[in-house]
Amino acid sequence: MMFSKLKKSTLFFALITGASVSGAAQANVYNVDYYLRAKLQHHQVFPVNPPATQPAALVELGRNLFFEKEISGRRNMSCSTCHSPVLGSADAQSQSRGQGAIGLGPSRRKNGDEFFQFLPRNTLSLWNRGVAGWDTMFWDGRLGGTPATGFFSPAGADTPQNFSNALAAFSIIPVTPDEEMRGFPGQLDVFGQPNEMAGLTNDDFAQIWPLVTARVVNNDGYNDLLAAAFPGVKDEDIDITHIAEALGAFMTDEFTALNSPFDRYLAGDNNALSVNAKKGALLFYGRANCASCHSGGLQTDFDFHNIAAPQVGTGRGEAAPLDLGRGAITNNPEDNFKFRTPSLRNIELEAPYFHNGAFAKLEDAVRHHLDPKASLASYDDSQVEPEHVGTFQDDLSTIFSLWSTVSPRLTVTGEPLNDDEIDNLMAFLSALTDPSSLNMLDSVPDKLPSGLTLAD
Repeated sequence: MMFSKLKKSTLFFALITGASVSGAAQANVYNVDYYLRAKLQHHQVFPVNPPATQPAALVELGRNLFFEKEISGRRNMSCSTCHSPVLGSADAQSQSRGQGAIGLGPSRRKNGDEFFQFLPRNTLSLWNRGVAGWDTMFWDGRLGGTPATGFFSPAGADTPQNFSNALAAFSIIPVTPDEEMRGFPGQLDVFGQPNEMAGLTNDDFAQIWPLVTARVVNNDGYNDLLAAAFPGVKDEDIDITHIAEALGAFMTDEFTALNSPFDRYLAGDNNALSVNAKKGALLFYGRANCASCHSGGLQTDFDFHNIAAPQVGTGRGEAAPLDLGRGAITNNPEDNFKFRTPSLRNIELEAPYFHNGAFAKLEDAVRHHLDPKASLASYDDSQVEPEHVGTFQDDLSTIFSLWSTVSPRLTVTGEPLNDDEIDNLMAFLSALTDPSSLNMLDSVPDKLPSGLTLAD
């Protein structure tokens, strides 16, 4: 009897801490839910509180603005160009194609002889960005804040401060870069008319935002929507923060996804997860050590880590063809190659993966985490966008820099995971998908107030 209690106690300790246990001991696990719930308690994984219900009129204005090309300099792009509701709230490209390209999703390509350059990073999804605590945005965390602490952004001192959350603040940044929504000098709009924003620079935030606002306020199609969303506010008092609040309200309403099988399990339904998904969860919160970064109810610590992601694609800024990530923001070499831990909610809908879309398949991205050095050494860049094939920076200096500063959290306890265990891990990741996110065509308005087309 005493031996049996000791054996169970040892097994319980191993499951909670992630220590290795023998096959014989594993066979004695008679209640996987008991141990899984103990692990979740140990890692402080609790049900996620949904954001407050957004005002219907504000959401409806935001819905139209989200798909509205009028807010881009050339009237040829919208927020949904890169954040499509039918592509996991992203665009299914390794690195996004902005101005000078045409089409949607993975079929978007350079438009004839137009000047074009890739956006330097993979488009992040919008899932659950309106949840309380999500206070930083972008792969490198260059924007964030709260009403209590104030907001910071690439606009510096020009950053407005009357946002309700970081998601709203984030929504007004993509309209400013020339390669993204504003347009390059000399490029005309879709009607062959000059783009009044094109002569500005990417740093002219305070000059660009009023021009974007005027596009909306001066369009008769938005009169009723603005009046309903902001009753009593005069047209001349509408500014970019009103646009931002509407976009933030829509994204919060539309992209909150908290009814996955895992959510139902956290709420107490032991039948919500399959046996394989439960085994995968035990690995996720145990030997595989995934929860060291992908922590909490949203599976992210909101922090920045170097996971030795293959340096492939255009790179970013002065470091191109490398992308220094967080290091380029802090100017601290210790932050080089660090990128924010993405949430894993709806992760199977978001291919390709990593800050530059280096991995086309989720399983390959997972395997990279389990052995980043081996993965980096054998990386094949044929899986990225055709234009990026051959851009993998595999020189020894870059490889050594990535390896030497890789996060120590990327460690598996005990033996490497076998194929069956990886299959179980994938089953758990699949259980993080909210079924309502699989078909979101109903989020697309039938037509736009401006009269512009929804599709290219």
